[in-house]
Amino acid sequence: MSSVSSGILAGLIGRGIQASRTPAMHEREGDAQGLRYLYRLIDLDQLDLDIDALPGLLTSAQQMGFTGLNITFPCKQAIIPLLDELSAEARGIGAVNTVVLKDGKRVGHNTDCLGFAEGFRRGLPDVSRRRVVQMGAGGAGAAVAHALLAEGVERLCLFEVEPGRAQALADNLNAHFGAGRAVAGEDLAGEVAAADGLVNTTPVGMAKLPGTPLPVELLHAGLWVAEIIYFPLETELLRHARALGCRTLDGGTMAVFQAVKAFELFSGREANAERMQAHFASF
Repeated sequence: MSSVSSGILAGLIGRGIQASRTPAMHEREGDAQGLRYLYRLIDLDQLDLDIDALPGLLTSAQQMGFTGLNITFPCKQAIIPLLDELSAEARGIGAVNTVVLKDGKRVGHNTDCLGFAEGFRRGLPDVSRRRVVQMGAGGAGAAVAHALLAEGVERLCLFEVEPGRAQALADNLNAHFGAGRAVAGEDLAGEVAAADGLVNTTPVGMAKLPGTPLPVELLHAGLWVAEIIYFPLETELLRHARALGCRTLDGGTMAVFQAVKAFELFSGREANAERMQAHFASF
């Protein structure tokens, strides 16, 4: 479908996404560019569906003329077998957060990696990158881990409730970046004590899943702490870290820059990143 003449119809598939700012960011940028741009939430919780509904949702979106879909927790890896093609980045990361529907094909991309890297460069430009601990090794975690190693982290230690998942991601990262760059963690307290930085990529800390992904007693003033959650912007983890004097990065910049790239993939037009940041900040 011609994206400019007939407009853009996009959507977000995920669980518990009512607070997402993504639809407003896309629609407002569309308005600013004179595009007819509709962005819909496809919330598995609201629809009382589970991840098994993904094939049907994807088929329905194609049938209804959707231009593309964003994909979030818990579908970023489950979506992959349902796609026709993957971008090199999505294939390398093993997770998809953006699907372009065009000419009968489903093409998966990953804009989370770029989004986190942009936020990290802007928000924590000069921090030590020797040893970093990452909580979570799911779809978002895979993208963030790739970004961290590409941004020069020397050793990334991964902790995950399913240890096999952490090991699989570490193996993937070492194949891409060189042996020993990533490890599956065992001693959380020891690793955090020796770390320069801590990144949370789990959903723990979101408004609907309050708490912290690790005991706050493990935090220390020598750490920088980054979040990918943006609802709320100040999670419990960030609040504790700031109280200790840690440098911190909230999830806002990643949210904006993954949306900037997704807008470009859906519309074929360059997005105005500063304008989208201003939209995000105004909500």
